[in-house]
Amino acid sequence: MQPRNMSMSGVVDLAAVKAAGEAKAKAEQVRAEAARQGGSAAVPPSALVIDVDEAGFERDVLQRSAEVPVVLDFWAEWCEPCKQLGPLLERLAVEYNGRILLAKIDVDANQMLMQQFGIQGIPAVFAVVAGQALPLFQGAVPEAQIRETLDQLIQVGEERFGLTGIAVDADASAPAARQAGPYDALLEAAMSALDAGDLAGAVQAYKNVLADDPAHPEAKLGLAQAELLTRVQDLDPGAVRRNAADNPADVTAQIAAADLDLVGGHVQDAFGRLVETVRRTAGEDRNAARLRLLELFEVIGADDPRVTAARQALARVLF
Repeated sequence: MQPRNMSMSGVVDLAAVKAAGEAKAKAEQVRAEAARQGGSAAVPPSALVIDVDEAGFERDVLQRSAEVPVVLDFWAEWCEPCKQLGPLLERLAVEYNGRILLAKIDVDANQMLMQQFGIQGIPAVFAVVAGQALPLFQGAVPEAQIRETLDQLIQVGEERFGLTGIAVDADASAPAARQAGPYDALLEAAMSALDAGDLAGAVQAYKNVLADDPAHPEAKLGLAQAELLTRVQDLDPGAVRRNAADNPADVTAQIAAADLDLVGGHVQDAFGRLVETVRRTAGEDRNAARLRLLELFEVIGADDPRVTAARQALARVLF
């Protein structure tokens, strides 16, 4: 999969020299005021990941961005790629030990922020540095690429705005470890493989769980996601979408486009495309579209209302 990335090299172009100077001066004023009040207390590692809404955006993001780059993770509960990217960002936020702050924003509950940032699909990741908003990347991105982007972000914060990060209390008590489940090692191996971009390894790890427990919900969901990512990783999104638009009767083209729709967070578009394909086809073509739709239902989950609606639509065109 080749998500749309927005290079940090565009940072200089996003703010004119005067605007950057003003932002730096404001950041210095905020830090000076904090110092006069005794400075910022060290925070536990758990405080490096916060949930942010529209009401608290100025306090939790804009004001905090005067001392540390704030990374914004726009996500939603129904977005399966978000469930892969979110835990990775949270782990990296803790690992970077106060050099960044991760702010998670649920787009369903914060539509105004989504509109203000011009977000067309999720997951979408931005940063705010000294009050300046910067696009980072969109979609599920490999860990190595995320690290490179964060390193550049931290460098920009330090060199252009003098941001030194926030102090972290390394001695803060960690939550008690939960008892390991029988498949935790295999599930952890699958997640590690996904983080490393080893999709084949992730697929096999999930299959190992399901071989012993065919109904295991986490493994079923993980396998569906990993197989979806495997299918789209080498696709050219532009070529796939052009082919689907030019050949509406080509079932293979429509199935590939539906996979890309889902990976990009456009769940209803993916479902609608395949339901329509089932409606106007017959025989093996119809069955291929139907089976792919059922596979995509597994990626989203049976309890999601969009899956319920799509199942009803599928039933109408079939019967």
